[in-house]
Amino acid sequence: MSVFDERKSELEQHEFMMGLERGRLAVALDLLTDSLIMVGQHGVYCNSSRNPSKPALDLQAVIGGMEGAKALIQSVMEELRAQRESERKASS
Repeated sequence: MSVFDERKSELEQHEFMMGLERGRLAVALDLLTDSLIMVGQHGVYCNSSRNPSKPALDLQAVIGGMEGAKALIQSVMEELRAQRESERKASS
């Protein structure tokens, strides 16, 4: 089953409110956030042998990659919003 089937109602809601592109990006952010929470919880039990106060190195890499992906998605959403606003101003 694809993400489009699994998250159909969520996608429809966000696409209606925000437009196709921003709606899909919003759902992607939700998915990343949920995944970060799960990985973070897992990190509590899989501590680094070098530094027990931090998650294992592989989890740190996954968390870093997911946080980077979230930042990129957020920047695209902001850029799309700015473009939409400038188009509205230009047409006024």
